[in-house]
Amino acid sequence: MKISTKGRYALRMLLDLAEHQADGFIALKDVAERQNISKKYLEQIVPILGKTDFLRTNRGFQGGYKLARTPDKYTVGEILRLTESSLAPVACLEHEPIECERSAECATLPVWQGLYRVVTEYLDGITLQDIMDQQKERHIDDYVI
Repeated sequence: MKISTKGRYALRMLLDLAEHQADGFIALKDVAERQNISKKYLEQIVPILGKTDFLRTNRGFQGGYKLARTPDKYTVGEILRLTESSLAPVACLEHEPIECERSAECATLPVWQGLYRVVTEYLDGITLQDIMDQQKERHIDDYVI
């Protein structure tokens, strides 16, 4: 499994909005500058996030984007599933029930199911708030005398 640029940038964009949530609506150009991501690329990600309850938008002067929920209500897993469409390590796990004609006798299926379960549980256990808290901790320990 490889996470695409779209998935990584969507996570960075939402994390940036979480970090600046007190600033109100944030212009996409500001996120692009802070994250060193092309504004045009972010413009392609926004419609994907806009189809859900991830973002609130405001047009016009002082318009922009902000999170629709608090950072502790967004998991990395749900963000990546939205942008990547699936986190399944093999195609046969992308549908439930499994549609593969060999699934009943497939010796490797339990391996892929286990990997999928571990990845999903891990990513669903991390929120935007967790990432922000970890970042804060890293900076607290980063002092020089």
